[in-house]
Amino acid sequence: MPPPSSAKIENNPVSTGMTRHAPMMGIALKVLSTVAFFFMVTLLKLVAETVPIGQVVFARNFFGMFPVLIMVAFRGELMLAFKTKRASGHIGRAMVGVTAMVCSFTAFHLLPLADATAIGFATPLMVVVLAFFLLGEKVRIFRWSAVLVGFTGILVILSPHLGEGDFKDGQAVGAVCAALGALFAALAMIFVRKLCETERTATIVTWFAGFATVFSLLTIPLGFVFPSQAWVMPDGVTALLLVLVGLSGGVGQILLTQSYRFADASTIAPFDYINMFWAIAVGWLLFSDTPSAPVLVGSAIVIAAGIFVIYREHRLGLDRTKTRRASTPSKS
Repeated sequence: MPPPSSAKIENNPVSTGMTRHAPMMGIALKVLSTVAFFFMVTLLKLVAETVPIGQVVFARNFFGMFPVLIMVAFRGELMLAFKTKRASGHIGRAMVGVTAMVCSFTAFHLLPLADATAIGFATPLMVVVLAFFLLGEKVRIFRWSAVLVGFTGILVILSPHLGEGDFKDGQAVGAVCAALGALFAALAMIFVRKLCETERTATIVTWFAGFATVFSLLTIPLGFVFPSQAWVMPDGVTALLLVLVGLSGGVGQILLTQSYRFADASTIAPFDYINMFWAIAVGWLLFSDTPSAPVLVGSAIVIAAGIFVIYREHRLGLDRTKTRRASTPSKS
């Protein structure tokens, strides 16, 4: 008997024992996923003081793979998850996804949490642009207008960091890395959209976890060129923090994936912006960072533009639920 189709796996509530239409549950899981992801971001900012970014990315993917595999096994899809006819698509998605992680993790290390988080909000805007050029998706004037307004907000956020053009300043490098992280995260979403046409969610998240772990190991040779990026033997506390970075990211991925089983993207996606609240609160409490006026103003502009894009896609019937369920945010 041939394996069940992706649609059957994703839409059959009997296979998971879950009710699909429960928006409040979906929202609650989504909010919990932002807590898990920001717990991970806080830990990585702490551990990145002594551990190179490549090693942190490896820990995120290696230790984060286990919660994902447990989730897939619990849903009875472990064997099916490894079957694919589009290995090249999964490899490409993992390459750009790991690149996004390296850039985003570097940004979180070098920038205040609120600044890096705000610039990362450019990802859904960039997805609209890339979908137009790479997927041939029709984008009308309303979404183009929202994208332009959103990019204006990003420029407002970047202005304090890039205004003097001094790239010896770590924050200038961090700002560029944050923008590149958002771009590569958007490109990863484009890969996921194409994969979702034929692949199961379980397959997409499992292959990403595996290949992202392998690609993270390719950062080891960088240590021979850039001594500051050489992998280190962590002490007990640092090793524990690295494990927690991976586990919290993996748990966040599970919560994110499950949230989209209870409600569609237009209901849940706006709650991504709760991350700004966590960024301001954690930045102030733990790192004594107070967001500047350009960051707050620019963030408000970008968030408004992002919500408008989600609203327009909902009105146009462009449900991104499956794509978002299979995606891995760059910071995760």
